[in-house]
Amino acid sequence: MDKELQTSAPTIPQYPVRSQGECLADKLYVQEKSRMGYWGQYDHFIAERMQWRASTMRHIFHILPGQKILEIGAGSGIFTQAMIKVTRNECPVTAVVFSKEDAGRAEKTLQGLNAQVKYMDDFPGPIREEKFDYIVAHHMLGDESRNILLNDVKHLLKPGGAVLFFELNPWNPYYRLRRFIQRLIPIRWRRPAEALSLNHLQILSVFSETGYTHIHATPYDFLYAPVPRRLLWPAKNLSLIMENCPGIRNFAGSIYVWARYAATNAQPRISRDLAEHAEFAGQVSFVIPCHNEEMNVGPLVEGLKNFYGKYIHEIIIVDDNSKDQTYAVAQKLAVEDLRVRVVKRSPPNGVGRALREGIAAAKGEYVLIMDCDFQEIIPELRDLFDALVKGADVVVGSRFSRESVLLNYPFTKIIANRAFHFLANILLGKQFRDLTNNLKIFKRTVAQNITIEFDDFAANAETGLKPLLLGYKVAEVPISWMNRSLVMGFSSFKIMKTGPNYGRLLFRLLGRRLTRRGFGKL
Repeated sequence: MDKELQTSAPTIPQYPVRSQGECLADKLYVQEKSRMGYWGQYDHFIAERMQWRASTMRHIFHILPGQKILEIGAGSGIFTQAMIKVTRNECPVTAVVFSKEDAGRAEKTLQGLNAQVKYMDDFPGPIREEKFDYIVAHHMLGDESRNILLNDVKHLLKPGGAVLFFELNPWNPYYRLRRFIQRLIPIRWRRPAEALSLNHLQILSVFSETGYTHIHATPYDFLYAPVPRRLLWPAKNLSLIMENCPGIRNFAGSIYVWARYAATNAQPRISRDLAEHAEFAGQVSFVIPCHNEEMNVGPLVEGLKNFYGKYIHEIIIVDDNSKDQTYAVAQKLAVEDLRVRVVKRSPPNGVGRALREGIAAAKGEYVLIMDCDFQEIIPELRDLFDALVKGADVVVGSRFSRESVLLNYPFTKIIANRAFHFLANILLGKQFRDLTNNLKIFKRTVAQNITIEFDDFAANAETGLKPLLLGYKVAEVPISWMNRSLVMGFSSFKIMKTGPNYGRLLFRLLGRRLTRRGFGKL
């Protein structure tokens, strides 16, 4: 029988309401205490869950050093601790706690970290005049507190700031079945807190009416009771597939809801110096293949200069026979900054051809290749440079680690990607998760020692697989991936057209591996 199942106890323990009455803080107190009790007694995946949720938050928001974070209902601080770890202890965190007992535990848990614990019997109370870049909470959008909380939270956000709420999945058929059984027989199950009772459209409506924009409600996390702990490994590895599979994703145990508080037109573009490793100063060639990217190339180059200006040896924009104004925009950027170089290709076009010419033109000691629509994840490039410092020869940004975030990634592409990597792992006898992503950084010696044979998107697999087969140390770091918005334009990737070449590449490499030929310069 389900470990949570009880025959007489109520669904949520009844905690006494504090003397000031039915204020918002009282309702949040009950939610916080219920959740912490459930986590401590029933959730045997809690350590992994806190780490995953913290990584999810970091990748959704692309958090930068110094940005202020507010956690509402932090309890004993276990998520706060994980959040501080993934943000490198660089962001001041305010952990609001509504239980005096948990406040004491949180202070011990967070001692010495960049966090302050605030016990509150009134919310937002003492932080009413403060402003935060990001606000996060777990199981706090119950019917009784939701509207007031969302309104108060909005006033605590800086313009352009964002919120993230982790909630029970109200669309889960398993949970619906349990509620149906409860109506028939007096059996009650425990749950972390009062559940969110809205459908997808209602969530979008409530957040929109409160003044939020860019609202997303995404099914998340298949590890929940009665799932046994022995299924941790397969669930961890299949999670991104299940979370993006139509129908199946509704069985997720949770959802995360995130939204932004709209920035004003005068809001300055955020800039941080993330170039913290002296060995890369003036040594990196950024190679950017572009085809019809007039809307994206300018913001991308600006972002690279704002965050990694000290690293830049050159930014090589390869215009792959664009039909729009990409070349004109790139030329203007080159005039404004001599570190920007433009390579204009002759027909026919193709990603592989653009990468060949761009890498051949690179003069830096390190070569970083990236797509033009990666402007949102520029802060995450820090992880690639960190992995190089730790000894890797090649570092790949992986979209398919458990800590990655995929948003609106086409399910057919997920299946094709996972099938290719599953087959490649078996045939080539190597272990890797996502070597086909066109976000990689190489030492120059590695880039010079690989030959790109394919002219289309299959070249993205070549630049990942060939260094691995040549014996170089290839590391993968999790990144986020978000599908292009209408502002960014549309990708030219066509799975039915490109897919066969991925297969040809794989079997070509397998043949060379078996015959031990072609490994001098692969």
